[in-house]
Amino acid sequence: MPDQSSFITPLPMTLIATGKALPGQRITAAELDLRLGRPQGYSLAQSGIQSRHLADPGDDQAVLAAQALHDALRQGDIAPASIDLLISASAIPVQALPCSAAHVLAQAGLPDGTPGFDINASCVSFITALHTAAALLNSGAYRRIAIVCADLASRGVDWQNPKSSLIFGDGAACAIVEKGNGMQRLLGFRQHTHPSHAALCEIRAGGTRRNPRSGMEDSDFLFQMQGTRLFRQTAPLMQAMLDGLLSAAHLTLADIERVIPHQASHLGMSHMRERLGIDNDKLVDIYATHGNQVAASLPTALHEAHGSGRLPRGAPAALIGTGAGLTLAGLVWQL
Repeated sequence: MPDQSSFITPLPMTLIATGKALPGQRITAAELDLRLGRPQGYSLAQSGIQSRHLADPGDDQAVLAAQALHDALRQGDIAPASIDLLISASAIPVQALPCSAAHVLAQAGLPDGTPGFDINASCVSFITALHTAAALLNSGAYRRIAIVCADLASRGVDWQNPKSSLIFGDGAACAIVEKGNGMQRLLGFRQHTHPSHAALCEIRAGGTRRNPRSGMEDSDFLFQMQGTRLFRQTAPLMQAMLDGLLSAAHLTLADIERVIPHQASHLGMSHMRERLGIDNDKLVDIYATHGNQVAASLPTALHEAHGSGRLPRGAPAALIGTGAGLTLAGLVWQL
């Protein structure tokens, strides 16, 4: 694995606003049991989620993303015209072509001609987008960037497979960043991809590999996950990634004020606490009330921490997660 430690240079970047949006349909675990014809208590026991939001058939992913952007603009009292780049960092696109950023821009009401593009690193797309945004801001190419993540996981889950369906919820979130005065900055970044494990978590259709001409089945459009094997592969890799991230930032875990993880699963959150040794008071855990929102999970957790005052100024926070690929990513941000 390449040693990335020499690639890290602290990059000034300031978080000026966050926002989120959720579909109107909030489903409790008990209600989901009734919907799926399962005994009471089944969904909660299997997933650890008390409630989640699920999109209705008519809900639009780009509209939800635009609502999260508008919420961030309101929270920060920011003029829409001051956004000079929009990055859509979702795991599942609105459609194959054009990019999701174009769909979000069409709904967002930003000035015509505002540039936008997609970043997709599955569930850790937000971390990748933050690092990309920091590099672009420090290059002088842009002054203020909005990163929007939106995923409607419920559109692709197989409800007959509890291990790969019950952990998900739908949602969108946004973070608006600028270079700032250098007091807030990225101290470290790590991203590792292990393609030998790519088949453990996938949706096969939607691109050139499985389509009407190359051949496909209805199940190719549904999320497939070999959960037990995926966790066994991910757990030791996560420890190594976290160690490398902290080393690149010249910090220890004790120096980190908040750990904001991808809200992958009940088992994944337990792993953060028990095997990685992250204290409850440091960990931002919204899983029980949101579920795994795919790429929207991390920025939603950041928004909740930001809005509740859990990001003390000047203190380092670590954003970490895993996603399909198999990709692991982490970022240390002195906020």
